Amino acid sequence: MHNLSNSSNDLSGKIALVTGGSRGIGKAIASELGKRGATVIINYLKNHSAAQATVDELEAAGVTATRIKAHVGDEAAVKSLVGKIEEEFGHLDILVNNAASGVMRPAAELSAKHWDWTLNINARGPWMLAVAASRLMPEGSRIINLSSPGSTRVLPAYFAVGVSKAALEAVTRYLAVELGSKDIAVNTVSAGFVMTDAIDVFPDELGVKDIASRPTPAGRVIVPEDVAQVVAMMCGADSSMIRGQVIMVDGGETLRHQ
Repeated sequence: MHNLSNSSNDLSGKIALVTGGSRGIGKAIASELGKRGATVIINYLKNHSAAQATVDELEAAGVTATRIKAHVGDEAAVKSLVGKIEEEFGHLDILVNNAASGVMRPAAELSAKHWDWTLNINARGPWMLAVAASRLMPEGSRIINLSSPGSTRVLPAYFAVGVSKAALEAVTRYLAVELGSKDIAVNTVSAGFVMTDAIDVFPDELGVKDIASRPTPAGRVIVPEDVAQVVAMMCGADSSMIRGQVIMVDGGETLRHQ
């Protein structure tokens, strides 16, 4: 299953952690990394059955996979997660910070608790996990953070999430420089409006579901596999000199709304 035409895409022997990897884009990323030969660790928070189902699917496809429950916004949980990976695998080659959450309300309707919850998971968590995981990462490793167009564009009721994604992209830039001496490449992949369960959190009146379900300028809708393939590409050898960048995967859709 790993006979790829381009050896630079081969991730055989790599250990990959995908946070929020039990469904949606995270699941697609886990699957794509596994197809390219990586051993995949699925991180999840609440849905044990979904995480196990994803592991079962990966294993049925010939991928070596496991799952570890952890709240990536909690410092102690992050340390425990990294400790378990070190104990079982000894090192980590790929970290994909995909887990995300947030409260969909305008700024005036948010509480400090809403703000803290969103920023903790979407920005603070990836920073803590990247720093902790980097200690297990050999030269040539990759850290990929998942963002969204709301980091630079104002979307209705997206205040806390948009700010958190903007912060995450800044985290990417700083880590790309600070971890560069260890030859760990850090980048962001920004997923456009992809029709997954996450779209359901947007109220119907905002029209986000309509955008996600209509063809992009590329001629079709974006699917999770589109994002997963770019993430996997960024984990390959050919991407080694791409550092601190935001790679947009949206079929050109955001060009319509600039």
